[in-house]
Amino acid sequence: MKCASVVAAAAAVVVMGLAGCTDLKPIQAQIDDLKAQLAKAQGDASGAKSSADAANSAAQSAGQAASGAQSTANQALAAAHASQSCCDATNEKIDRMFKRSVSK
Repeated sequence: MKCASVVAAAAAVVVMGLAGCTDLKPIQAQIDDLKAQLAKAQGDASGAKSSADAANSAAQSAGQAASGAQSTANQALAAAHASQSCCDATNEKIDRMFKRSVSK
């Protein structure tokens, strides 16, 4: 008799458990919604990574361009110094020539 009542109680628990598990549609809908949100977040993250990679590439290119511009500016400065030295030497020669002609 005890065995029959234990089996009946176990059967009742199983039936109640199964009755509670039959309504999984709301939970499944929430899971599907979470999956959709996760897919969107992954897409957004992928897009952000692509944008960051493009910005990094542009920054590297700008750095290279700036380095080239600095090199060109340094060359122009060196040429200007050379030109100024030449101009100073020429002016000095002219001054010496006038001093000689005036002293004669």
